[in-house]
Amino acid sequence: MSREVSAFGPGRVNLIGEHTDYNDGLALPFAIGEGVCARATPLPGRRIEAVAADLDEHDSFAIDSHERADGWRAYVRGAVAELQAAGVELTGTRVEITGTVPQGSGLSSSAALEVAVALALMAAADAKPMDRLKLARLCSRVENEWVGAQTGLLDQLGSLFGERDQALRIDFRTLEVSPVPLELGGYRLVTLDSGEQHANAGSGYNERRRECAQACERLGIESLRDATLEQAEGLPDPLDRRVRHVLTSNARVEAAVAALAEHDLEQLGQLLDDEHASLRDDYEVSTQAVEAAVKRLKDTGALGARVVGGGFGGSVLGLLPPDAGPPEDAVEVRPGEGARVLR
Repeated sequence: MSREVSAFGPGRVNLIGEHTDYNDGLALPFAIGEGVCARATPLPGRRIEAVAADLDEHDSFAIDSHERADGWRAYVRGAVAELQAAGVELTGTRVEITGTVPQGSGLSSSAALEVAVALALMAAADAKPMDRLKLARLCSRVENEWVGAQTGLLDQLGSLFGERDQALRIDFRTLEVSPVPLELGGYRLVTLDSGEQHANAGSGYNERRRECAQACERLGIESLRDATLEQAEGLPDPLDRRVRHVLTSNARVEAAVAALAEHDLEQLGQLLDDEHASLRDDYEVSTQAVEAAVKRLKDTGALGARVVGGGFGGSVLGLLPPDAGPPEDAVEVRPGEGARVLR
């Protein structure tokens, strides 16, 4: 029996560990309060009517249709198709989508959208709840196969497994998710929009993923998790720098977990700076707009600041001490609950 229901998918901020998820590496994200809400109401027949309320745009298609679309419609159509393929019996539904995560900000509005729509559709159809890891993989397929962005599981796991006051240490080889207390005292984490949107499918994101695969092929390994810095030095440019970023980023995740356990926020700030330098110089995903946003945060006293998300625009994350005032347009972010059905 179909019913009216709403679901919420939070965005996420990744503290440390960028572009490591598709390399079997480590990351330390946390869910945030901003996200996407999907309200599902029953419709007769077997059609999906989707409304992006914030954009005043609509879509309509048969549940069994596998026709492609662009933009936000690709996420909805992909979620419907992948749920059907997973054996979920969907029913005619109107899905109204609203959100508070700016698109292209690097705070994972896309994963929030996928997760919210999938949860709402399943709940509206009174389907059996899906294992969260299985649902994360399903939403990742939406991103990969329907949108064309070859992302890993970072965003989906961060959205689905988020916990209040906790970051998540994720090992993408074992898919083990371990809560890490994010106790900042009087310190604050803030994001600052660079003013430049990014889209994973249309940026250099897929190219970076191909470069990592090329490095693995040259080294004769399955994943960059198995590489060493010595091996990286023998690769041609830019593959050597791509591997170096992944390996040093994994190490920074472990160092950040240790810094949080010791309440060493000065060290955490330094790690943010180091991560940004690596993303800028070794992975080459920064832009002039991003660099300007980093400088604005540092000029206000941030202990560390870095680009977050896939790069090529989006937001910058900064760690501010108690006596520092952020720019007026900065937004404080705190770890919140993971994705959930609201009613």
